Amino acid sequence: MRYTKHTLFLLPLSLMLVCALQRGQAQTASAPNANAPTASAPILIELFTSEGCSSCPPADSWLQKLDEFQPIPGGQAIVLSEHVDYWNHDGWKDPYSSSSLTDRQNEYERAMGLSQAVTPQVIVNGTVGLPLGDPKLLGQLLLKAAKAPQAPVRITALSVDGDLLRAHIEVDGTSDKHNADVFAAIALDHAESQVLHGENGGKHLTHAAVVQDLTKIGKLEKGKTFVQDYQVKLKPGSDPKNLRLVVFVQVSGPGEVLGAARQELAASNKVIASNR
Repeated sequence: MRYTKHTLFLLPLSLMLVCALQRGQAQTASAPNANAPTASAPILIELFTSEGCSSCPPADSWLQKLDEFQPIPGGQAIVLSEHVDYWNHDGWKDPYSSSSLTDRQNEYERAMGLSQAVTPQVIVNGTVGLPLGDPKLLGQLLLKAAKAPQAPVRITALSVDGDLLRAHIEVDGTSDKHNADVFAAIALDHAESQVLHGENGGKHLTHAAVVQDLTKIGKLEKGKTFVQDYQVKLKPGSDPKNLRLVVFVQVSGPGEVLGAARQELAASNKVIASNR
């Protein structure tokens, strides 16, 4: 597998995307659709990135703004920042990088028939690579994703007891025609680094929804409901107030994401149990 990076000028991307989506929202408002969804449809947006890649900070910033401002009409952006490890040899070891996330990106390249992995790279709902250099088309693809059918995913009873995170997960697959895998991701709401070396040497970088653990926790059988009590041991020193749990359902391959949900620990009614 070959690796490379985008050399696109991405700095104005966040503003341009928001403007494009707002135009689409205004058009929708001026021509109401009786069949429009009444609730925001979750859209899983994965950013493959690295602190060792000079093209990545603008994309990191874009993902943070997407996460914070939620500009997609009818859609909820459920974002994951997945830091790959193949730029670690260029003078800076990304503290959030993981070989398993590199493997996940490589799986996408094979599934999509691409010749090489690039950073930054954005995958939406498991099947579409977003064109970061074309904000208008990017906005159109996100608006389209907001209209895709969904398998409802629910996260309840979320809590932390000592170093264990626990949650109850349900997926309604009764109307779906696919078998699929159920994944759970533990991510940092906010992360930052003062990069000392490499292509981003001297820069202070910030990130949103940085994946710490991504695990397949079960299978959703077509036409059935998935129900499971989930628990995972947190990394030492984790601050529960800075964590979120993202659960998504994806056709094997990896393929289409059929549904997703997220829950912040700080927003849970059972946020933190005292350490014992």
